[in-house]
Amino acid sequence: MSKLPGSAGVSLLGDKSLEFYRDPVGFCRQRTDKHGGRVFHSRLLNRPTVLVCSVRGMRELLGEKSGVFLKDPTDLMTNVYGDTVVTTNGEEACLLRLSFNNLFTGQCLQSSSDYITRVCERRLKDISIRGKPECVYSLFKLLGTELVLGLFLNVRADEQPELFQEIMQLCTEHWHGLISAPVNVKVPLWSSGFSTALEARDKLMDIIKDKLQNDREGFVGSLGSLPLPDSSCAAQHLLLFISALIPKALASLLTSFTLALSGNQQVEARRQALEDPDYLHRVLLEVQRLWPPFIGGRRIAEEDCTLAGFHVPKGYGAVYISHAVHRDPEVFQQPDAFLPERWSGRNAGQEHFLCSFGNGPRNCIGVKLTNVFLKEACTYLLKHYDWCLDPPSQDLEYKWLPVSRPANPPSVSFTRLEDAGRDAPDQRSARPAMRSNWCLGDSLKDAVTCGPEESACDGRPRAQLEIAP
Repeated sequence: MSKLPGSAGVSLLGDKSLEFYRDPVGFCRQRTDKHGGRVFHSRLLNRPTVLVCSVRGMRELLGEKSGVFLKDPTDLMTNVYGDTVVTTNGEEACLLRLSFNNLFTGQCLQSSSDYITRVCERRLKDISIRGKPECVYSLFKLLGTELVLGLFLNVRADEQPELFQEIMQLCTEHWHGLISAPVNVKVPLWSSGFSTALEARDKLMDIIKDKLQNDREGFVGSLGSLPLPDSSCAAQHLLLFISALIPKALASLLTSFTLALSGNQQVEARRQALEDPDYLHRVLLEVQRLWPPFIGGRRIAEEDCTLAGFHVPKGYGAVYISHAVHRDPEVFQQPDAFLPERWSGRNAGQEHFLCSFGNGPRNCIGVKLTNVFLKEACTYLLKHYDWCLDPPSQDLEYKWLPVSRPANPPSVSFTRLEDAGRDAPDQRSARPAMRSNWCLGDSLKDAVTCGPEESACDGRPRAQLEIAP
């Protein structure tokens, strides 16, 4: 058992939270280089905290030692969402998970597929004829919001547009409670962000309770048959399920997918992803590996223990950093390169080494539904469009908090395949072959440069992607 590298400093003065939140990826990279290892400690939220950047450490933290490292009962998630399957511990968390599990699998999941297909078609069918490039993150966030509110709350944007807009606005205000200081202050003409978030939560809860009382169909209706501990439990979980967390995660991953397969040089990759569901699955795994929507998660050690061979005292925090875990060179060769083929080669069957949506017995219960969302939206795009960055040279450096995405919203032009007369597989297969082993590094910044050749997007210079050395 070894001593943890790094230093927790002294109370308050030694806290590194601000440095971490400004650039969590750079914070971890600097220290892994300094300490020569992927597990170290610092002081975050004024608590000595282990930062876990290795697959081995993440698997221990979220798997075999998940009973030792527990969710923090004072975490902001609890203040904003209440006691849910995400925020509770022990037997209560297990029972809640068992209660909700059937709603996200099997027949319930299959019954959602028609609605998901309809929403994807309605939101994506006209993106090539609007006369301007699309801000894809905003487009996909709206798509995710419509999917979530329709499935979980029976609020359809095309049937109840005013209620849909009201809930969407309240969800945005409620989300700010997670990204603002937890100070509940309200004075004439001004309220703190956290106070506004709590007000939005109360209004959302009124809508949710009305739905639970009057709706007997769909997900809302199914909640009535679940063995939940008290009358408020169903409403608190619906608040969690319709929150901005899910649409933002979907928008993050769909944006990264669109950027990864953008441009003429990725024509063959798009064709293969459309024709081969297994290849599309590998592409989405690689997108999730390189650009996980959330930076990680936090636990508290309930007793003295070890983690990845290091001694962790009782009361220490432990944070797994998904971006760093997914680039652990001991598991993922060429960790910064976009290589979907790794999932049919050396990393075949190792999807459980990812932690974008948690891992182990406390992983996200909605991960299967999320995968259905992603595959439906990606398949629609692949079936109907070619696309490229517009303008071709954009700063695509990622920010990682609160949700990963390019700091400058990217714009993309879509060309409908049918309009271009290139919808037939034999015609598409004649396009240039996909370049392999191109490297996106820690972001897509500077990966795109103007090339001398013209693109299919309005005659503008096509996007070029740097090839990994």
